[in-house]
This record gives sequence, structure tokens and C-alpha cells, in this order.
Amino acid sequence: MNDESTPSRPRRRGGISRRASRRRAVELLYEATQRETDPVTLLADRVGSVHADPISDYTITLVEGAGEHRERIDEILEEHAQGWSLKRMPPVDLAVLRIGLYELLWREDVPDPVAIDEAVGIAKELSTDDSPRFVNGVLGRIGTIADRLRAVL
Repeated sequence: MNDESTPSRPRRRGGISRRASRRRAVELLYEATQRETDPVTLLADRVGSVHADPISDYTITLVEGAGEHRERIDEILEEHAQGWSLKRMPPVDLAVLRIGLYELLWREDVPDPVAIDEAVGIAKELSTDDSPRFVNGVLGRIGTIADRLRAVL
């Protein structure tokens, strides 16, 4: 797996790796869905809380970015998730896909294969046995046309 948190790569704020930041962003998106609240609002509550674990700058970037582009992210996912509506997807998988797609299309500092690989790795950690293959399939299809999509964003 192509993890950006290997010792040769710099770590973010307080030693929190990008993998851990991604995972935390997925957890926040999932929690917001379960609580039926806005993820950015939930994030702001957590960042301001003295009782919450520290949240890395990259987690903040991911949650805010996925929130800002959520409508377009969801449109793209609906179009490329062959046979799956967003409502039918497990909420964890949907959170992983939203973060992965945000990185894939809007983060110039994350190579496409890394965005996909990291999303698949997080799906392995947090979701069902079938989820990594599903996430890889959806993001892989989108990855083949990512340049065209970025050109019209």
C-alpha cells in the first residue's frame, strides 16, 4: 500500500499521519450522517472542544473540502457507482468514497493512485469484507476519467 505516512515522508501536526487524518475525516463524516447533522458543524464542535482528541489540519481540510463539494461529489458517485444509489450504500463506504473522491479530484498534492489506494485501505480497516473491492471499483472507474472531470469542475 502506498501510505504517505512512511518514515521518509513528513508527518502532519503532532505526528498525525495523513492516513490517520483520512481515517478521522471518514469517522467524522460517518458520525455526522448517523447524527443527521452537517459534518463541518460537527467538526467545528470537535475542534473547539477541550474533551475531543486533537484533529489534524489535514482532517479539517478533508472534511471541509468534502463538505464544500458534497453536491458534486454525490452526483459523480451516483453516476459511477453502477447499480448503487447513495441511500443503498453502507454509510461507512459512502464516507470513504466522499473523502477519496475529494482527494482524487480536488487535491493536487495527492496523486490519483494514492487517493484510491488510501480509500481502499481505510475501507479495509473500517468496513465489510466486500467494501475494499467496491471502493476500488467506484474510484477506479472515476480515476480513468479524473482529468476530464477536473477540467470541468
